Amino acid sequence: MVIAYVMIKANTGEADRLRSDVESIDGVEHARIVAGDVDIIAKVDVETPAEVKDIAATAIQGVDGVEDTQTYIAMD
Repeated sequence: MVIAYVMIKANTGEADRLRSDVESIDGVEHARIVAGDVDIIAKVDVETPAEVKDIAATAIQGVDGVEDTQTYIAMD
């Protein structure tokens, strides 16, 4: 089991819609709108690091309105 957190920067005014779109991606456990340097933090729960890459680099970054992402894999 691999847990990762994807920090998502959204285009202005897109956070609510993006949260819903991101949560609908297989492997995304939940997404939360947050205050700070990023707009959304998504928790990913999958079997392999390769699945994390596919979700973060392809699925999430492919959502219209996503400006940038950073991914952190949990170590424990």
